[in-house]
Amino acid sequence: MPEPYDDGAIAGTGAGGAMDLAASEATTLERTPGGPQGTGPAEKPRSLWSDAWRDLRRNPVFIISSLVILFLVVISLWPSLIASGNPLQCDLAKAQEGSQPGHPFGYNGQGCDVYTRTVYGARTSVTVGVCTTLGVALFGSFVGGLAGFFGGGWDALLSRVTDIFFGIPVVLGGLVFLSVVTSSTVWPVIGFMILLGWPQIARIARGSVITAKQNDYVQAARALGASNSRMLLRHIAPNAVAPVIVVATIALGTYIALEATLSYLGVGLKPPTVSWGIDISAASQYIRNAPHMLLWPAGALAITVLAFIMLGDAVRDALDPKLR
Repeated sequence: MPEPYDDGAIAGTGAGGAMDLAASEATTLERTPGGPQGTGPAEKPRSLWSDAWRDLRRNPVFIISSLVILFLVVISLWPSLIASGNPLQCDLAKAQEGSQPGHPFGYNGQGCDVYTRTVYGARTSVTVGVCTTLGVALFGSFVGGLAGFFGGGWDALLSRVTDIFFGIPVVLGGLVFLSVVTSSTVWPVIGFMILLGWPQIARIARGSVITAKQNDYVQAARALGASNSRMLLRHIAPNAVAPVIVVATIALGTYIALEATLSYLGVGLKPPTVSWGIDISAASQYIRNAPHMLLWPAGALAITVLAFIMLGDAVRDALDPKLR
């Protein structure tokens, strides 16, 4: 905002003062990039996303967490790169044995290689976390965006539905819902977590859309006759998606931990699926005699969850204008 004029200073300026003022302004224009005789083109204004990416590249927390997550994604896609064994191949004669050459993590209670199962367990956890986060973000943003944009009766109806799902305890709901599921695949667990996980994203999206639709550019688009779908997709969504990305990134690690919790309780993933939660549950009864069975999968789970939470914190700091 330009500074207000000083009437007293302007009134007291004589002919010489006016010439000095004009010379000063000319000198300023010459030194300003992009001016009449500037030394270079004017600097292009940066967007929120370009500023965020610049801050993220300078944040060591983002770099470390990204490298850990990249490593997890790689071994999830190609676990045989660092584990040549079969996670389902077991030898009861070696049950609960400790570290040995070629088997650095030892064996579990069934004689399976703990190292191989820990590596292959990353695929299940990353798949559940990523698919759940995508489903929750898309569905929650859709419901919250409609409620915030249209308001009135739609807002009241969708908000009450959101409150109903938001009030269901996740672990208790999992014990009830997943106890009747006999499938050993990851999809029932992913579907359940999407079913109870979207209300949080919906609330964030609703508030963000309500704030964005009050901006001048949205009102101008409405005055020019833009349709509701165009205003939502072209003008509101790009400016309201940042809080959703932050919450979804942090929640991804929470979904991985939730899957392990449900599998530990016996209602999540089931054998022969390889999962850190299943291995932790099976190793909990041998913690005194063979603690290695529990420490390695639990450590991998803790590192994975921590990496995604650190990534979410870094993204939040980069996208929050109040922290600049």
